[in-house]
Amino acid sequence: MGDITKGQTSFYSNAEGYWKDVAPTVDGMLGGYGSISNIDLNGSKAFLQKFLGEGEGKTGSGCALDCGAGIGRITKRLLLPLFSTVDLVDVTEEFLEQAKTYLAEGGERVGKYHCCGLQDFVPESGRYDVIWIQWVIGHLTDDHLVDFLQRCQKSLRPNGLIVIKDNVSYEGVVPDDVDSSVCRDLDIVHGLVSRAGLSIVHEEQQMDFPKEIYQVHTLALR
Repeated sequence: MGDITKGQTSFYSNAEGYWKDVAPTVDGMLGGYGSISNIDLNGSKAFLQKFLGEGEGKTGSGCALDCGAGIGRITKRLLLPLFSTVDLVDVTEEFLEQAKTYLAEGGERVGKYHCCGLQDFVPESGRYDVIWIQWVIGHLTDDHLVDFLQRCQKSLRPNGLIVIKDNVSYEGVVPDDVDSSVCRDLDIVHGLVSRAGLSIVHEEQQMDFPKEIYQVHTLALR
């Protein structure tokens, strides 16, 4: 990602500009693939429930963080049903404003709305049982992703979990000039996770997505 890193400022500002023009809807959040939302959420729930519950090593259900939350699609259908409190962070203020309406039912259990890019966001120390990072790591440079994961680790409660769910390329780093992001292959993602000092405790490929999009993998990290 050398070339992108050199143009770091425009990499982030171009992405912010792109998202400001996206409709604050489920379809907008999913780039026109709103029809996959149920498949995505059902897969995520099955993945996450492997770790939640009572007993040694199980992850608590007190508080979760939705990173790149948009209008709160994941918060509403995945995190609020499983956690007592959910915080949201997103770089686009309009999305978070829409989230307050979209999450009106159950919204009293939304803790905090943070309007901030993940490259600058510092989650509260020791607050979260689960940090959910979906379809947003491509908007971070390698170094910023590593730094963010390290900050996330410090914000976990005992037995807490960081989950990355994202597209992976078939080989190398594939830039997307439209939304100013990149898609990394799985080996590169694994390497960045390792650089952050985290271990992958479980990994799955999301099934039943349209064949024309990149594979999507979910990684649980501690």
